[in-house]
Order: sequence, then structure tokens, then C-alpha cells
Amino acid sequence: MTDHPRAAGTPPAPEATTAPPPPADGTDPGGTAPLTRIIRGALDRLRAFDRRRPRVWDAAVTAFWAVAAVLDYTSGGWRTVADDVTAAEPLVLLMSLCFSLPLLWRRTHPMAVLLLMAPASLLNIWTGAVVQAALLQLIPVFQIVLRSSFRTVGAAAALFVAPVLAIGVRIASTWGQQVVSYVWGLVFVVLLGIAVRTRREYTEALVERAHRLEHERDQQARLAAAAERTRIAREMHDIIGHNLSVITGLADGGAYAARKNPERAGQALEAIGATSRQALSELRRLLGVLRDDHPEAERTPQPTLDELVPLIERVRRAGLPVHLELHGEPRARSLTPGRQLTVYRVVQEALTNTLKHATGPTSATVTLTYTHTHLDARITDTGTGAGPTEDAEEAPLPAQGIMGMRERAALYDGSLDAGPLPNDGGWQIRLRLPLEDTRP
Repeated sequence: MTDHPRAAGTPPAPEATTAPPPPADGTDPGGTAPLTRIIRGALDRLRAFDRRRPRVWDAAVTAFWAVAAVLDYTSGGWRTVADDVTAAEPLVLLMSLCFSLPLLWRRTHPMAVLLLMAPASLLNIWTGAVVQAALLQLIPVFQIVLRSSFRTVGAAAALFVAPVLAIGVRIASTWGQQVVSYVWGLVFVVLLGIAVRTRREYTEALVERAHRLEHERDQQARLAAAAERTRIAREMHDIIGHNLSVITGLADGGAYAARKNPERAGQALEAIGATSRQALSELRRLLGVLRDDHPEAERTPQPTLDELVPLIERVRRAGLPVHLELHGEPRARSLTPGRQLTVYRVVQEALTNTLKHATGPTSATVTLTYTHTHLDARITDTGTGAGPTEDAEEAPLPAQGIMGMRERAALYDGSLDAGPLPNDGGWQIRLRLPLEDTRP
């Protein structure tokens, strides 16, 4: 139904295709600012390059800081902050290289790099040169915070600050300033490393959880598919097995009647035709529902307890006398459609087994007993050889008969027992199924 009806034959107005105007704050419709997207894209490309060529990236970073340290030496910039501008220049160059070149191994052996820089740091403060390249020690400290335990982080922090504390007497005039600058730089780098490490671990946990959920989803899909295959196998077995058994009984009876009573033979042929058409119709419906390219496949209600009488009539026409007994007040409406289908299929399977496997004069009795909490169904026959369908050679799959009935009963917290009658032979199936309103 539409809110505004239009004249018949008038084509619908085309939908608007213009894009919504961009937000006033400069963000795109996804909510990300263009500058943020550019920076994020650049960082992603750098990370990708680092994963592909880690050695190249390490060499580039080391070369950058080595060139910066050498330029600080050649330009004399170190003298602007030095406590002693008379320090030997070759020694200043050597210290600058000792602080920059070991960065090549900053990610693989950060603690070793920091230990290698420690003598240069001690010499740097002792001579009073105080080259700015000494702050490059914070780079391996950052790597240690990212990858190592907090005990190792504490050792690295002590190793970084120890030279300043050890030479407090030598540069007593500016000792406090040096300690403050070193400590503040250390605190900043440690906090930054903890933040990056926390973010990385959180991201890895999310990725692991996503992978686990994906695995569980695939596993649930496989279990659902297996359960659906089992359900379809039960339905196919019940539909085809029952109807073929009825057809076989009718055909045998018709062949016998053809010699003595042609009229009865004609009735048997008509019953065979009706049963065959019903089987084909049910099978076509089931296959139509299963086909993906038929979303509008015909769907009809599943059999209920109201269909038991027609089922028993069909079995009687196939040549098996069946007697139906009801005890207690019928409470079919207290059973869900699934429970009613379970009772129907169990009765159908039990009578089908009797048709297929019983020998000699045979009759069957279907007894339904209603109580306040359960429905008990008991199907018995007086024939011989109507044992478990699992052992029958003509059964296409083992456990397709009684096991299928037990699976149906277990779906609704019911129980099913099958076995021979204790006295004069025959076979019985006992189904006990709780009513819907007894479940918590």
C-alpha cells in the first residue's frame, strides 16, 4: 500500500540520486576528516612498508639520526647547550656516532643498544659536551617499553638516568637541570610506549576475538547444516519409506486379488495411484522448499494429530488391520505443532516397519494416552520379524528408522523405547512426550 495512489499506468517517479551535501565541519559522510584520512593512510603505508622491508626501514631511520648528529657536530650546535665548549671535537663526533649508529639494532636488541650507549652517555656528561644526540637513548627505551616486561623497563630507565646521577659532583652547577630534562624525557617516552603498547594489545585482542568469532560462526554454520541434513533425511525417509511401503502392500494385495476378485484388484490399483500422487506431491513440496531459486515454493502445514485417522486408513487399505485407541481427554491443542509432528511421524514409522518387516497374519494397535503432563503413544503389532529397522538389509542407512524416531523424541525432551513384546511375539514402540505447558 502506498500513501499517495497514482493513476494506473503512470510510471513511478525516479528516486533522487544527488549526494547529500558535505557536513559543515569538513568531514566526509563516514565521519572522518580529510586530513585525518590522509595522515592515517600515510601511516598505514609506512607500516606496510616496514612489514615488507624491516631492514630497509631500520637503515633509513639510523641514517637519518646519524646525519642529524653529524650536522649538529659540524655546525657547532652542540656548543649552544654544552657545559664545556672546549671538549675535543673528535670526541664529540665519536659520541654522536655512538648514539646514532647502534639504532640499527634498536628493535631486535634494544637492551644491548642501550648498554652500548651507556659509556658514551657517561663520557658525554663527564666531558661537559652534553651533545643532543644523547637523547637518542630514548628510542631503544621506547622499544623496550613496547616489547619487554616492566622489570626490564625499570632496568632500562635506571640505565638511562644513572650517568646523570653518577656525575652530579662533576657538573654540580647544572646537575639539577640535567636530571630534570632526562627524567622528563624518560617519563614522556615511557608513557608514550605504554599507550602504544596498550593500543596494540587491545587491537590484537580484537583481531583474535574476531577470528575466534569467525571460526565459531563457521562451526555453528557447519553444525546447523549437519542438523538440517539430518532433519531432511528424516523427512525424506518418513515420506518416501512410508508411501512406498503402502504401495508395496497394495500391489501385493492387488496381485493376489486379481486372480479371485478383479473388483478388489481395481480398488487396489486406484489406491496405489492415489498414494503415489500423494507421495509425489509431498516430495515435490519438500524439494521445492530446499531449492534456493524458488523462494516462493509451496509451503503447507506439517501433519498433526488430526491426520492420524487418514494415515491409519491408508495403512488399512495396504492390508494391515490397525486399531486406534484413545485414553484420557484428548489434548492435542496443548501440543506444539512440532510435538504433534513427532507423534505423527513415530506412528507412521512404526506402522511402516510393520508393513515392511512383519510376517504372518499381523494386526497393529495405536494407543494414545493423555495425562496432565504427558502424551504416551504405544504402537504394537502381532506379527513376527518386525524387529528393529536398523538391522534390516533393505534399510539404506543404519539407524535411519528407530534412531530417527529417538532423535525426534529427544528434540522435545521425550523418550522412545522399542523392543519385542514379552509374551506371544510381536513388536512395540513406546513414545512418552511432555506437553508444552510442562516445560519451564
